[in-house]
Amino acid sequence: MKQGDTLSLPKGWEIKKLGEVCENLDSKRIPITQSKRTKGDIPYYGASGIVDYVSDYIFDEDLLCVSEDGANLLARTYPIAFSISGKTWVNNHAHVLRFKNFNTQKFIELYLNSIRVDDYVSGMAQPKLNQAMLNKIPIPLPPLPEQQRIVSILDEAFEVIERSRNAAIKNLKNAKELFESYLQGLFENGNWETKTLNQISENLDSKRVPITKNQRKSGDIPYYGASGIVDYVADYLFNEDLLCVSEDGANLLTRTYPIAFSISGKTWVNNHTHVLKFPNTVTQKFVEVYINSIRIDDYVSGMAQPKLNQAMLNKIPIPIPSIEEQQTIVRQLDALRAETQKLEAVYQKKIEDLEELKKSILQKAFAGELRGGEPVELKTEKAVAV
Repeated sequence: MKQGDTLSLPKGWEIKKLGEVCENLDSKRIPITQSKRTKGDIPYYGASGIVDYVSDYIFDEDLLCVSEDGANLLARTYPIAFSISGKTWVNNHAHVLRFKNFNTQKFIELYLNSIRVDDYVSGMAQPKLNQAMLNKIPIPLPPLPEQQRIVSILDEAFEVIERSRNAAIKNLKNAKELFESYLQGLFENGNWETKTLNQISENLDSKRVPITKNQRKSGDIPYYGASGIVDYVADYLFNEDLLCVSEDGANLLTRTYPIAFSISGKTWVNNHTHVLKFPNTVTQKFVEVYINSIRIDDYVSGMAQPKLNQAMLNKIPIPIPSIEEQQTIVRQLDALRAETQKLEAVYQKKIEDLEELKKSILQKAFAGELRGGEPVELKTEKAVAV
């Protein structure tokens, strides 16, 4: 059912504007700056949920909060509507709505989190859903018994989905940890000579040339930064096998993605990544794998703007097995990585499929298509088992 389409509504359903089915309590909200809050155990809510705990409260009942501002109104990384109960304090970044019936509150919470509200939001840089626009949002509303039935079905179905999602997330984490554990054990148990990075490689940082975006001439040659390709240009600085290691950026500490990566052929590298040349590609690959397996926090300066300068990079100790052992290790790790990546892809797809299943169930629910017959929770069990 399209938003506001009354023709496809089941018998007994009607379209109501949100302002017609609830009482808005925004006038009772009171924001408190952090320095003026007295610590306590009462939740202090903002646009996306609890932001602090305070010693006093404004509300003491079941209510629905809806984000008033923030990027999440458009990004939808997390819910824009959330129920609160008991003693609470709400600031002026979340609308506060009171309903006559908790099932209606829950029904509308689920509905608001299932739709886009872009047409009701003003401002792209600082998105805002003001009270007037919030009140206009159309809600497909069934009779109260049907609301209760739908909420009950969705709660049960989502419980099944959440269990399956948590299992998939755990399996995904286990797959990643399998590779990391093998890697760590491999290097910890090796009885090899250790050399510093500058003893086994030549640093080519002096050959790097950064180019501002408006000065780059577009082409098909990769232009590398701290974490990989950032653009394609028409000229090149290097034309050989090299290892890049991030020089700066938060990823040096967060390690969301590799800090060391190999490049080959014609390339251009800016001054956000170190460039190292090795006597052979086997050692280069081995060092790449090793650097990506260890923490380098002790070699990084600055927390706000982390930096791995050349002097500290040079000091990183590297275990050096024989070339034959390096080849064997790299080959084994490549094979294990390929298998773990397959597993990761399977579990990631499972997580994505569960999100799609949830959207599908919500769409059916708010179109009045959740019929009798086999319980939705049983259908959900079957669906998540596929």
